[in-house]
Amino acid sequence: MTDRPTMTTSSGAPIPDNQNSVTAGPRGPMLMQDYQLIEKLAHQNRERIPERAVHAKGWGAHGTLKITGDISKYTNAKVLQPDAETPMLARFSTVAGEAGAADAERDVRGFALKFYTPEGNWDLVGNNTPVFFVRDPVKFPDFIHTQKRHPRTNLRSATAMWDFWSLSPESLHQVTILMSDRGIPVSPMHMNGYGSHTLSLWNDAGERYWVKFHFKTEQGHKHYTNGETVDVIGNSRETYQEALFGSIEDGKFPRWKVQVQIMPEMDAEKTSYNPFDLTKVWPHADYPCIDIGVMELNRNPDNYFAEIENAAFSPSNIVPGIGFSPDKMLQARIFSYADAHRHRLGTHYDTIPVNQPKCPVHHYHRDGQMNVFGGIKTGNADAYYEPNSFNGPVEAPSAKEPPLRIDGDADRYNHRDGNDDFGQVKALFDLFDDAHRNRLYANIAAAMQGAPEEIIKRQIALFAKVDPAYGAGVAKATGVSA
Repeated sequence: MTDRPTMTTSSGAPIPDNQNSVTAGPRGPMLMQDYQLIEKLAHQNRERIPERAVHAKGWGAHGTLKITGDISKYTNAKVLQPDAETPMLARFSTVAGEAGAADAERDVRGFALKFYTPEGNWDLVGNNTPVFFVRDPVKFPDFIHTQKRHPRTNLRSATAMWDFWSLSPESLHQVTILMSDRGIPVSPMHMNGYGSHTLSLWNDAGERYWVKFHFKTEQGHKHYTNGETVDVIGNSRETYQEALFGSIEDGKFPRWKVQVQIMPEMDAEKTSYNPFDLTKVWPHADYPCIDIGVMELNRNPDNYFAEIENAAFSPSNIVPGIGFSPDKMLQARIFSYADAHRHRLGTHYDTIPVNQPKCPVHHYHRDGQMNVFGGIKTGNADAYYEPNSFNGPVEAPSAKEPPLRIDGDADRYNHRDGNDDFGQVKALFDLFDDAHRNRLYANIAAAMQGAPEEIIKRQIALFAKVDPAYGAGVAKATGVSA
C-alpha cells in the first residue's frame, strides 16, 4: 500500500482511532472527553444550511397518544400512566434525500414524535426500522457522506455507498431491511415506527428497566417495488404529503398500536448480544412486546413551515420516569440533535411555538439568536443566575433518576470485536420466501449499478457470510462472480 497522509483533527492533531468512540467499558456510556467525536458531529451539523443535514424531506401532523395498558410498575412518567392522553406531533422523513427529493424513494424513513407532557416535552426520535447502519456514532458522519452527493460529480454515488457498507459488516442488518420488500412504504401510514434505541424507564422505587418502543401500523403494510416507483414518481414527487394530508383532511385518521419491550436492568449483563447495540434487535421470544396504547394523527398543521419545518426533535428531551442507556448512538444523538437545531433554527429554537412545552418553563438561558421571549424565564429580572436570593427557580431533587451502572475502563473499544454481525441478519433472511429473496437480490443489484466490481465482490462476500444463498443470489443478479 502506498504511503497515505495522517488523518488529523481540524487543528492538526493526529487521530489515533477513527473507528471507535471512547466509552467506559465495551458496553458502558460515552465520555465527553472524546473531543474527536464531538468535533465530527458538531462539524457535520454545520455542513448544510438551512436545510436539515439529514431527514430534510418530511411530512407531519398533530395527534394524540392514549395509554390503555398499565406499565406503572416500570415507570412513573406521567405520559405513560394508565388513561393518560397526551397531545403530540409526528414528523416522518427520508434520510438521504434533499428537501426537493421524491417521496417514494428507497430509503429509511425517520419516525420522530414529540409528546407535550405535563412534565415537559418528551421526544422519541427513531425510524421505520428497529436497527441502523452503524453502532458507533464516530462513523455516522462518514456514513451520511456516502448518502449525499459526491463533491466532484454532485451526484449520488453507488460506489461510495457500497464501499462504506462493504467495509462495515455491522450495516448488513439495516441494508437487508432497506433492500427488502419493506424498503419503500407507499405512505407514512403504511409503515411501522420504532424508537430504535434502547432507552430506560424508572419507577418510584428507583428501579431501572431497559425499554424498546414500537409503533405498529393499524393501516397494514403496503410497499412499492422498484418498478412501481418509476410510474409513481413520474406522476408525483409528493405522494407521501398527498396521502398523509389527504387522509387526515378526509377524517381517516391513521393509528399505530404502541408497544414496549421491557428488559430488567441486570439482564443486560447476561444477553449474548449487546442490548445497547443499534444494529441489533431484542428477540421477541425473550422480551415480548407489551401493548400499552394507541397513537392517532388527527389534525393537519395550519402552516407547514411553522409547525413541521420548524419542528425540532431531540433525544435529549426526556421527562422524569424515562432515561437514557449506554447505547453509543443514543449518547451521541443526545448532543448532536439539539446542536443541529441551535445551528439550523437558532440558539432559542425551543421558544418557537411548535417546540414550546405546554407546561410552565423556567430557566436561566440568556441572549443569543432567536431570543424572542422578551426576557429570561425566571419571573424576576434580578434572578439571572443560580443560586440566587431573588426567588428564581431552583432544582427539583425528586426528579433525579437512579444512577446509571458503569462498567469498564475508558478506552476506544473496537466496536466490531466480539460482535456477531451475521446471526440476526441470517434470522431475517430465513423469514423471506424465494420470491422475496429474488426481489431482494434484484433491488441490491439495481442499487449497485455503477459501483466497481471489487467493491461488489467485497459486499457479496459479506452476504455469503450471512448465508451462502444470499451471496450467490446477489452474485447472479449482478453478474459478478462471488
